[in-house]
Amino acid sequence: MRNSTFFKIYIAFSAFYLLVLFWGYESLNLFLKPLLIPLLGFGVYFYRKFPSKNTLLTALLFSWIGDVILLFTDIAEIYFILGLVAFLISHITYCILFNKQIKGTIKKNIAAFGIGSILIACYLIGMLSVLLPTLGDLKIPVTVYASVISIMLLFAFNGFLVWKKPGNSYVFLGAIVFVLSDSILAVNKFHTPIEKSSFFIMLTYLVAQYLIVVGILKLNPKKAE
Repeated sequence: MRNSTFFKIYIAFSAFYLLVLFWGYESLNLFLKPLLIPLLGFGVYFYRKFPSKNTLLTALLFSWIGDVILLFTDIAEIYFILGLVAFLISHITYCILFNKQIKGTIKKNIAAFGIGSILIACYLIGMLSVLLPTLGDLKIPVTVYASVISIMLLFAFNGFLVWKKPGNSYVFLGAIVFVLSDSILAVNKFHTPIEKSSFFIMLTYLVAQYLIVVGILKLNPKKAE
């Protein structure tokens, strides 16, 4: 099947790309990084039609745009802002995507949702308290971005409580790892440099995108012939 072939290529190419980063050849980023997310996109494109397919493709498209723009952050700060905007749109689209997976009236564990919401709020407050003193003119955009990724994680957690297994676990774990990736990036850029930060940022990012995509597809299985 064509879509599974693209996913296998994505995994293999991601492993190669991560090795390149780990070995310190970040100069190859310009040539390799833009090829990664399109492989996931093709995997989704060749999957059967389902109601939120275009929403998932849109989220991947803006993630790819963000990837490409962030390649030029060394040239000017505006590229970081534009990349932030692209990923902001991607996360908002993921929120819409996750909401579309909830079908019908489903009973939810209100206590578990409340505890999860508090933990996510604590993450947001903690991260902002660490970053805000060093953000300068970027206080507002970074605060907005951190709030949106926290909301995206909340949507994924809500889905974890009500969606079918194993898709719910894939998406929720993917959202957690996505937040981890953005957190590493933020701490490295604004607070404390992290050794081999590019490797860890991309490792978590590529795993996150894969888990979310596979999770959504598992929530929209192919119908029996």
